[in-house]
Amino acid sequence: MNATAATARPTSFWVIAVAALLWNLLGLAMFYLQVNMSPEQLATMTPEQRQVYEGTPGWLNIAFGVAVVSGVLGAIGLLIKKKWAVALFLISLIAVVVQMAGAFAATPAWAVYGAAGLIMPVVVLVIALLLWRYSGKAAARGWLS
Repeated sequence: MNATAATARPTSFWVIAVAALLWNLLGLAMFYLQVNMSPEQLATMTPEQRQVYEGTPGWLNIAFGVAVVSGVLGAIGLLIKKKWAVALFLISLIAVVVQMAGAFAATPAWAVYGAAGLIMPVVVLVIALLLWRYSGKAAARGWLS
């Protein structure tokens, strides 16, 4: 098998890489909005939502930031075909686990949102896991250098 055939990337690779970047940029925007919430925006929240927001320790925001920044960088790495994307997606996944577990352990999120509040965290966790696994498979297939 020649080197060109080994590194040929299917269209799905590019679709997934672009989707990964858009997803993580959306997460980065959510992080920015969360850490820069104005008093006026905070006033529009329900008392329960405000309780969760105000009860969030700083280390959870750090985990959130690490998750989204490493996810954005991992997606960029995927787009430019670099193996380090795998490590960045792993860092993002670990930070997501810390953030999601911490949100339900260190804040009143469970009492406020209950089991229904797990839907989005589970979606985020599954996507982070899939991006890490996909990037690893892409590296194993020779699509990343």
